[in-house]
Amino acid sequence: MSAPGIHLAENEYGESSVRVLRVTRRDDRHEVKDMTLDVRFQGDFGSAHTAGENRNILPADTMRNTILVLAKQYPAEAIEEFVQHATEHFLTYNSQISKVEITAQEQPWTRMTVDGKPHSSAFVCGSEERRTTRIRATRDETVVQSGIENLTLLRTEGASFALFMRDPYTTLKETVDALLSANISARWTYSEPDASYSTVFHGIRQMILDTFATHDSRSIQHMLYALGHAALDNFEAIREIQLSLREENFRPADLKPFGVENESEVYSWSGDAHANSEATLRRDV
Repeated sequence: MSAPGIHLAENEYGESSVRVLRVTRRDDRHEVKDMTLDVRFQGDFGSAHTAGENRNILPADTMRNTILVLAKQYPAEAIEEFVQHATEHFLTYNSQISKVEITAQEQPWTRMTVDGKPHSSAFVCGSEERRTTRIRATRDETVVQSGIENLTLLRTEGASFALFMRDPYTTLKETVDALLSANISARWTYSEPDASYSTVFHGIRQMILDTFATHDSRSIQHMLYALGHAALDNFEAIREIQLSLREENFRPADLKPFGVENESEVYSWSGDAHANSEATLRRDV
């Protein structure tokens, strides 16, 4: 029942935080893939809202079970490949669905070294860094976006911030050849939904590391642009990259009250406020 002048404009539903640990058991070693997925549907679900009719609602629990079954059937190396299998499945077997969006992130596990050799079946949980993907699919179009989240990097020199705007409330001092600690996230969109996903992922990740280590950064904006430009310049498979950089607050500790000179050796961390910047670089059409 709806009052005059009121209508259902948009709606979607889904299942969140579906975590799957997939073990591939080879003769000489095991491989693990730890994924967490969010699934969202758009489609012909209006009657569920307006009339309480559920005939077009595939239960969220079914979404979870489907992901688990597909993880058994498709032990894909790249999370993008697995998510594409999932979007194709839901669209193929559910005519009421017009659009599927699945986001996924991968928890890294590192193989243990025992007696100087990589262990075949023992692993250590990795850092907060995550490999990610988001795929939006209809029956006519698929858009693949991949990325990295929480890549935390540190340079102990080579960053500066000077000649910036000042007003009556500015107290920040200029810095030259300073320490830079940054949490970086990047998301790139592929030109076509068929690429060497893992090759591109590892290549862009290494490009971010190389650029961060060598770029003469004059601000976090300057660094951010250099990271994005390097990715687009070296990987034709992507048409756009979105980046964010959050600066971690390490500052030289003031030890003069204790009669100690600190020659940029000891830093204190203040976790309250963070300088941050975001940018999108897009290839010219």
